[in-house]
Amino acid sequence: MYYKLQENVCLRGWDRLPWALLIRPENQVRFIRNEEEFRAMELCNGKIDCDGALVPQKMREIIREAKEQKLVVPCAYGDGLSEDQEYRRYHNRFIRTAHWSITGKCNYRCRHCYMSAPEGKLGELSHETIMDILDQLDACGVTHISLTGGEPLVRKDWWNIIDGIVERKMHLTQIYSNGALVNEQLLKGLKERGLCPEFNMSYDGDEGWHDWLRGIKGAGDAVLRAFDLCHAYGFPTGAEMCLHKGNRHLLRQSIRTLAEHHCGSLKTNPVSPTELWDRYGKDKTIGLDELYETYLDYIPQYFEDGMPLSLMLGGVFMCRKGSTRWCIPLQKYDGSDCCLSQTICGHARQTLYISPEGRMLPCMSLSSTDVQYDYPLIGEIGLRQGLTDSTYMKLIDTRVDEFFRIVPECGECEYAKICAGGCRASALSFDENNTLMSPDKACCTLFKDGWADKIRSAASKAAEAAATGRS
Repeated sequence: MYYKLQENVCLRGWDRLPWALLIRPENQVRFIRNEEEFRAMELCNGKIDCDGALVPQKMREIIREAKEQKLVVPCAYGDGLSEDQEYRRYHNRFIRTAHWSITGKCNYRCRHCYMSAPEGKLGELSHETIMDILDQLDACGVTHISLTGGEPLVRKDWWNIIDGIVERKMHLTQIYSNGALVNEQLLKGLKERGLCPEFNMSYDGDEGWHDWLRGIKGAGDAVLRAFDLCHAYGFPTGAEMCLHKGNRHLLRQSIRTLAEHHCGSLKTNPVSPTELWDRYGKDKTIGLDELYETYLDYIPQYFEDGMPLSLMLGGVFMCRKGSTRWCIPLQKYDGSDCCLSQTICGHARQTLYISPEGRMLPCMSLSSTDVQYDYPLIGEIGLRQGLTDSTYMKLIDTRVDEFFRIVPECGECEYAKICAGGCRASALSFDENNTLMSPDKACCTLFKDGWADKIRSAASKAAEAAATGRS
């Protein structure tokens, strides 16, 4: 019996992870446990009799199991694989997603922008350079891409970039936008190309607070129209909200507004201390205790309102839409030694951020600090080198036990094996010495000052009441 891979299944591998299946069109990557399993999949090429005497019994069993999983199908001899399905080995470390600021320019004047986009501080790369980076992403096996800015839709070569992504069979997962340029022509153009990314658009509160933070009159109405339009065309949506002293009391009302306009998820965070925020909004900066009090007050209301959208309150609380199951994201581990071999940021280890000038960063928020200059420009060293041996690779591959050696204050803490040091970007925002390798004060306050216990108690009671009311 001859077998071949299903048409959407491709053979792939990366340094240290040499055996994987890539499943199109969503580009799901399934890493294979051992070489024997992978070699069995390689036999499914339409040229080898997989029931022949030379094929070990164990491999035959693996192939039968793959058939049940609809990864392979019987075929006639010679009905082989396409070029895309053939094994491709990328000589660099694995990164799943590129989160890419394709421009540093913007049509809004946000009071807190990381990259001073209203002033075009970081500009944008040329069309030729953008396409070259796309080639490098493809050549390094990056399977997913999300586009942000600045405002990505202001680029004049927008459709050339989109077509370049499609041609390279990369999966476009999200478009981050302020919503002003989201229109029917854009959505139809994406649909015609078989694309349906999530539109993630900021909404910073009712009663004019969104307009205030974004620096444009009518910005709030514009983004709510964009949410409605995306829903009408079948595009998923998510939102981000920056909290401060002015809008914190409107959290419940603003979330209700987002839900009414079909927004599927929301992530909240306090406004980060950027150069622009220091100039135009610092007096409204919210303290940690005030922030956690806001979250604590709202969590019961979230369950009372029926969990109207998926919610992430910073690293403090997360719950899926309509579900009573919740967690505290900053409570990463169970207190055992299993955390020590993990990377210090699981998200950064999977997702590369590319700045408007083509710099490889572990997190977008570094664009507001001088720390970014410690990390490489793709134009100078090349993406493959950056994903093999660079300051970027060293940082994202740092393990928790090494971090504890660098920051003994965290390693000696009673919560060390629960939070694993917290968030590096958050730590940077609190550190006077401007270093990523420092304690995350937001995490320290959450656990040491008892806020996690209060949130755990409030969420448990509210979720139980919601579950009881639904049963």
